[in-house]
Amino acid sequence: MMRRILSQAQVESESKMNCSKKTNQSNLHQRRLRAGSSGYMPGLDGLRALAVFAVIAYHLNLSWAPGGLLGVSLFFVLSGYLITNILLKQWEHSGAIDLKDFWLRRARRLLPALFLMLAGVMSWMMLGAPERLTALKQEALAAVFYTSNWYLIFHQVSYFESFGPPSPLGHLWSLAVEEQFYLFWPLLLGWGLHCFRQRKWLIGATTAVALTSAAAMALLYIPGHDPSRVYYGTDTRAFALLAGAVLAMVWPSSKMNPDLSGKKRLALDGVGSLGLLVVLLMIGKTSQYQTSLYQGGLLLFSVAGACLVAVLAHPASYLGRFFGWGPLRWLGGCSYGIYLWHYPVIILTSPVVNTEGFNLSRTLWQIALSIILAVLSRYLIEDPIRYGRRKPVRRRRPLAHGAKIMMGMVLMFLLVFVMPNEGRQTSAKAIAQSYETAEQTQTQAQAQNQELDKEDSAAKGKLTGTDQQSGLKGDDITVIGDSVMINVEPVFQERLPGIVIDAQLGRQMYQAPDAIARLREEGKLGKIVIIQLGTNGSFSEKQLQETLESLQGSAKILLVNTRVPKPWEGEVNETLRLAAQSYPKTRLIDWHSASSGHKDYFYADGVHLTQVGVEAYGEMMVEALLSD
Repeated sequence: MMRRILSQAQVESESKMNCSKKTNQSNLHQRRLRAGSSGYMPGLDGLRALAVFAVIAYHLNLSWAPGGLLGVSLFFVLSGYLITNILLKQWEHSGAIDLKDFWLRRARRLLPALFLMLAGVMSWMMLGAPERLTALKQEALAAVFYTSNWYLIFHQVSYFESFGPPSPLGHLWSLAVEEQFYLFWPLLLGWGLHCFRQRKWLIGATTAVALTSAAAMALLYIPGHDPSRVYYGTDTRAFALLAGAVLAMVWPSSKMNPDLSGKKRLALDGVGSLGLLVVLLMIGKTSQYQTSLYQGGLLLFSVAGACLVAVLAHPASYLGRFFGWGPLRWLGGCSYGIYLWHYPVIILTSPVVNTEGFNLSRTLWQIALSIILAVLSRYLIEDPIRYGRRKPVRRRRPLAHGAKIMMGMVLMFLLVFVMPNEGRQTSAKAIAQSYETAEQTQTQAQAQNQELDKEDSAAKGKLTGTDQQSGLKGDDITVIGDSVMINVEPVFQERLPGIVIDAQLGRQMYQAPDAIARLREEGKLGKIVIIQLGTNGSFSEKQLQETLESLQGSAKILLVNTRVPKPWEGEVNETLRLAAQSYPKTRLIDWHSASSGHKDYFYADGVHLTQVGVEAYGEMMVEALLSD
């Protein structure tokens, strides 16, 4: 009997132990699920890789990714989501936001790689282009204090500087926008959490601010004008960051349930696939000069990006598993360094005057070099400062990490701001002005030669305003152009005396209708009109249409496309090509093709013409007129 009682008690005890063990295992499993749902999200690293390579494709001027600049907006949405997610976790656990800890973590994450890149670029410029150091130091200073975007806005470059060598630090504006967000958003979020007891009011207020930011972009943008103010402004780009912030408030990672039914999982991945489709289509079909981009397009892209982020962050998403693929995730982990290095590499290793077109081998090694530099930066500089050499769970020797950061800052300061550079004060403006001086000298010499040959020209009948080979009269022709046409004017005047050339420095297409109206009032608008514009910036189809409609009554209209080493070149030439095909009495003169492979046609800015280029351009134009 005693044995039976003991046996029964033993069974009951073992049963209780097994139940307790199962309960503990279940609790442990739930804790692990919760930890996994609120911790590292590998799919987001894959999205970082997509974003950074979209930006690289844009900076390489790859024709299949004209909207690659939208990769920056993906980074903004990601940053808004992840930072807000971190801050909300702090608030839920402690009832406060530790600003000091947050800002120090951001500094350890961002500053070492930035200082290394700046030091590398400044060293390269000191050896390879010392005349540009003075101008570059100002940009480096703005980068150190994360004000590059406002530096670009308030230091609007002149016409000549815009055709100087591009800055290898021009991409740092986006990091400035993000860092400004990191500085002010924790303060605003903490204030909002204190003031709004119910989360829905905070969500509503954040959404309202985001929509106000998008509205400011739409209102400040003027089609056909330089979009830099709305493109670089923190106020006009904040909506992308706030879209991610709203997502973190509505659906934080801690509320993402990994156990979803089949239908819910399919619906989740369906939303993510739709967001991914919108993202890829806009990267492949839009450009920075498209009016709709600033009038709601970027907001739409940010919403699609937020939907994609939500799905990739979810532990039950199949799409998240795809983006969490090892190599893609690794590239995403290096994306910050790749972003820092890719633009200087591209700018400093690409020819300013490139008349040969796309070079595949150069593109591949530029991408490879960017990745290599980013990897070296990550494993030799960033990770040791951020985690310690062995990434310990508990921080070790925080003073040592702080000393490394401070030493790096001191070295960067000495290199960038104290390094002597006497006798090297030449800026991009001075370089561009040297081109202008050369052009003026060239024009003056041509004018003198014309005066010497005046009597011979009269004897040959050229001063009657008629080209003797074709009977084409110069006073029947009017040319409306920019600085390129100023260079070519002597050739026209020699071949077609009496031709009216209205060329102005820095002129853009939106100014053409006013010039045409003035010429018509003055009786100087000929039967044949040549439009040579697009060197100084893009224009919309509507603006070109307004120009063409103002020329009603003209017998012929000739549109000249452009060769300019700027992102708008392809946009301008495509718009002109389509107009020439669809608008009556209009023909395209293809200077871009005629100058292909002729580096000798251009000065070092890749735009303004040497004597050889002037003669080739003028001859092309005269032949086009004679062939009609």
